[in-house]
Amino acid sequence: MEPSVYRLSLLFFLCLYGLHQTKSQPFIGVNYGQTADNLPPPSATAKLLQSTSIQKVRLYGSDPAIIKALANTGIEIVIGTGDVPGLASDPSFARSWVETNVVPYYPASKITLIDVGNEATTFGDRNFMLQLLPAMKNVQSALEAASLGGKIKVSTVHTMSILSQSDPPSAGVFAADHADILKGLLEFNRETGSPFAVNPYPFFAYQSDPRPETLAFCSFQPNPGRVDANSKIKYMNMFDAQVDAVYSALSSFGFKDVEIVVAETGWPYKGDPDEVGTTIENAKAYNKNLIAHLKSMAGTPLMPGKVIETYLFALYDENLKPGKGSERAFGLFKPDLTMTYDIGLTKTTNQTSMAPQSPTPRLPPAAAPTSQTLPAPPQMILPSPTSPSDKNSGQTDVHNSTPRSASLAHLCSSLSVPSMMLFVSVMYALII
Repeated sequence: MEPSVYRLSLLFFLCLYGLHQTKSQPFIGVNYGQTADNLPPPSATAKLLQSTSIQKVRLYGSDPAIIKALANTGIEIVIGTGDVPGLASDPSFARSWVETNVVPYYPASKITLIDVGNEATTFGDRNFMLQLLPAMKNVQSALEAASLGGKIKVSTVHTMSILSQSDPPSAGVFAADHADILKGLLEFNRETGSPFAVNPYPFFAYQSDPRPETLAFCSFQPNPGRVDANSKIKYMNMFDAQVDAVYSALSSFGFKDVEIVVAETGWPYKGDPDEVGTTIENAKAYNKNLIAHLKSMAGTPLMPGKVIETYLFALYDENLKPGKGSERAFGLFKPDLTMTYDIGLTKTTNQTSMAPQSPTPRLPPAAAPTSQTLPAPPQMILPSPTSPSDKNSGQTDVHNSTPRSASLAHLCSSLSVPSMMLFVSVMYALII
């Protein structure tokens, strides 16, 4: 095949892939919390989700009404259970749980993962944490008994507090007091092929250092970048830095082959007066730019080209959640099913440009914020900013690490459907 024909053929198929990507984002999900008294019925939510490009939903429980409503939609479902002690102590209870919450709905309802416990390592109850692994093993055995062992995975979710060090990203390491527990959990992840799920929140990093340059770094805005002193890699956003810190911890532990999934990340659009950065502009900037970053398929500096499955927090506000005002203001949609702000997820709007959105800095009038219900990591990755002149001083510039094919696919996916069809037709005519 002539080189020019080969290149056109490659571009043609990349554009076909891009056309598919405009319709769905298979690596983008959303958290569907229910700590509220004003949520729409599950049937209405199912229709809402079908009107978007969201292909995955994460539940914190196993509400049968929601699971049924999502049947035959093709939307993948993560369900959860918090009864760790019961599942750990009694295999028959685990079998009963699976028979009640999974078997009646699968495969019409596309359950793909069960989260046993949520952020358990945050609470400091070592006895509870020690029960995670036996609980997960019992659920796994129950799935295998139901002939679902190879179809539905089992895991648990961690906050960034599992790291004792995250700065710089290449030095990420797990906290020593969790090491023995995490080793057992990671061995289970590896043996069963289930993911290691974490909750990175650049929002909390900005709250701890509310400077304009930090806001830019945390929301994927143009910024000088921050250099990892060990690897000499220049990081251009906090999300990549946090995820790579987890990857480094996994690598140092001997588990770099275990897949990382971002179970939660988001940005509140309002909060209490002393909560810096809680604006609609900032929330829209973070979420929209995060989606664009994921769609680029650039991966992270330590995992180039690797798309990280990511669940946005959250589908709706949860008006009964305790804590600061921001805890009740993460929703992408309102209870009346209208958008809180548009980040291009609905099928009628996801053809719009994914150009970076500019956040609005708002410096705090008060002291540093207090702790949140969604916990911030004790050590955030906040290396000193570097100047633009440092770009050629030996470090890797992350902006230049995107694979060419990924960039082409991202370019194609940014076109509207009519433009895409015209472009594909022209390319096809040139090829033949």
